Amino acid sequence: MDIKPVVELRKLSKVIGSKKIIDNLNLSLYPGQITGFLGPNGAGKTTTIRMMVGLMKPTSGDVLVEGVTLRENFEEALSKVGVIVENPELYPYMTGYKNLVHFARMHKGITKERIAAIVEQVGMQNRIHEKVSSYSLGMRQRLGLAQALLHQPKFLILDEPTNGLDPAGIREFRLYLRKIAEEENVSIFVSSHMLSEIELMCDRIAVIQNGKLLNVEETARSTKPHYYIEAHPIQKVEQMIRAEGKSVESLEEGILAQLEKEEVPMLIQKLVEEDIQLYTVQPHLKTLEDQFLELTGGGQIAESHKK
Repeated sequence: MDIKPVVELRKLSKVIGSKKIIDNLNLSLYPGQITGFLGPNGAGKTTTIRMMVGLMKPTSGDVLVEGVTLRENFEEALSKVGVIVENPELYPYMTGYKNLVHFARMHKGITKERIAAIVEQVGMQNRIHEKVSSYSLGMRQRLGLAQALLHQPKFLILDEPTNGLDPAGIREFRLYLRKIAEEENVSIFVSSHMLSEIELMCDRIAVIQNGKLLNVEETARSTKPHYYIEAHPIQKVEQMIRAEGKSVESLEEGILAQLEKEEVPMLIQKLVEEDIQLYTVQPHLKTLEDQFLELTGGGQIAESHKK
């Protein structure tokens, strides 16, 4: 990719006692992209995020934000970062607007015009002057997003941002993130257990296990075409496809074969000629859940909320 990354993790490692929690992590995050961060429980996601926002010091390696290192220029690097960790911290006895004004005082150059613009962007014009205590969880998430974006960061980190939201709230939050990434050219990094949402929301996924980065790839579905086949005897079909040098995965009632669309008619013709009883041949798209479980070997995760 020719585009310069907004954030780079360079040989990031963390050792606690005798245990290596994060092992030589290298990852580049680009403007206008949403990257999902996935891994089994205990894989090192939270530790990585803590190091990325300066809440934990790396044992070795560094985090760069637009070329500025967190290790050497902490304040300058973090000035370009916005963060939401689960439920945003807000003052419930103050209005949404006063919360934003209070946060704006912590940064230089945030004008009333900027506050008004971000309120409109997250669609809170009608409720912004009401107390936060009267807001639903979805409204609080919107205000938290406005707060995180107020200083126009180049990089936004979200750790389980849709926890507690209902399906409508989750969809709404996802659409806001896509809009921000595309219109503001912000790089967004999302850690979540909700695989179905990551699949809909993200452009790429980074998978971590035992502190090591396993894979970084485009979402949401496998780019390699696969076909699901049910036939009898299925073992003979599997042998025929393997003989052509194609990968085959055995399933409970059939097989999953990696085939190009153009190869399917010829395969069907051969199966008929071999007097094989053919029941089903249909395209199969691997979900993000399939890909995740393949990469991690079925590592335990929280409820995937698959729809």
